Amino acid sequence: MIALIMAGGVGARFWPASTRAFPKQFLPILGDKSMIRVTFERLLPLVEARDIYVVTSSDQVHLVMEHLKEIPRENIIVEPAGMNTAPCLALSLAYLARRYPAQTPMLVLPADHYIRDTDAYLQSLELAREVAAKRLLVTFGIKPTYPATGYGYIQAGEELEPGVCSVQQFKEKPDLQTALSFLEQGNFYWNSGMFCWTIETLNLAFDEHLPEALSLAEAVTEARERGDASQDELYFQMPRVPIDIAIMEKAANRAVIPVDYGWSDVGSWEALANLSPKDEDGNSFKSGGLGLNSKDNYVHTGKFTALIDVEELCIVEGENAILICPKKSSEAVKKIVDLLKSGKHDKLL
Repeated sequence: MIALIMAGGVGARFWPASTRAFPKQFLPILGDKSMIRVTFERLLPLVEARDIYVVTSSDQVHLVMEHLKEIPRENIIVEPAGMNTAPCLALSLAYLARRYPAQTPMLVLPADHYIRDTDAYLQSLELAREVAAKRLLVTFGIKPTYPATGYGYIQAGEELEPGVCSVQQFKEKPDLQTALSFLEQGNFYWNSGMFCWTIETLNLAFDEHLPEALSLAEAVTEARERGDASQDELYFQMPRVPIDIAIMEKAANRAVIPVDYGWSDVGSWEALANLSPKDEDGNSFKSGGLGLNSKDNYVHTGKFTALIDVEELCIVEGENAILICPKKSSEAVKKIVDLLKSGKHDKLL
């Protein structure tokens, strides 16, 4: 089995710690290892380092090489710039199909997810490998622990075999009432963004549902082999769509493996706060701190921080900026990033 780690994002919701020069997946968000490093090491009991690939943008290649010294340079698949998951997977497919047999199982994983139970995770990957061999596009559905409105959902259908179900439909991020109804029905799972298929199955899926991406990816790969400078221009013609919408929502040969191993996409400062160690008042300090009449705060700074009479705040120190917001508003950090892009403070990104 081979594994492809998608690591080209900019982590806008983790500004100001995450920047263009040093995005979220290369930060030691939880513990002393970067998120991409943890993702890589988590795979090693099942996949050899030589069979682990990373697809990333050209300006992050040096960071991948720094954090994953065990993988050879040719295992880094380079996008000229981030486009979306369907283009990056089409490009990766065109590259990997030249290196491996068509029946090779292929895992696809984001670089920046948290998983508490590694043993259960590895067991689910082994099951996915077996299911993918049956020409199915396999995804992993996270058993929901609360009515999340920030995740897409997968509705499971009939059981195909123990631990594996068909997919009835994918649902976009719901409102609270809809999310509550999903939990009540019991066959809805969070969409993890993790997949498993064979090279041949993915190739056939692209050929059926997004052939223009596949042909462009082939053209880009051939241009690179020739040393042709037109490769970037070709890549930017790709349709900028996620793999879920481009293929998974349309395909008939889908399967979902429901899993429960303490998963989080760590998609906001509030999500990270929920995963971080806390003192008796619910405060979390990255570099030490003290709270006086303060509770349930998250402090991500490089200094000892004192809090007085504050509750449920996120306080984040970056190299050149500081963020302060209520935990519940941490999803809006991306709006700040958008404002910075359009204003005079682009250098803070």
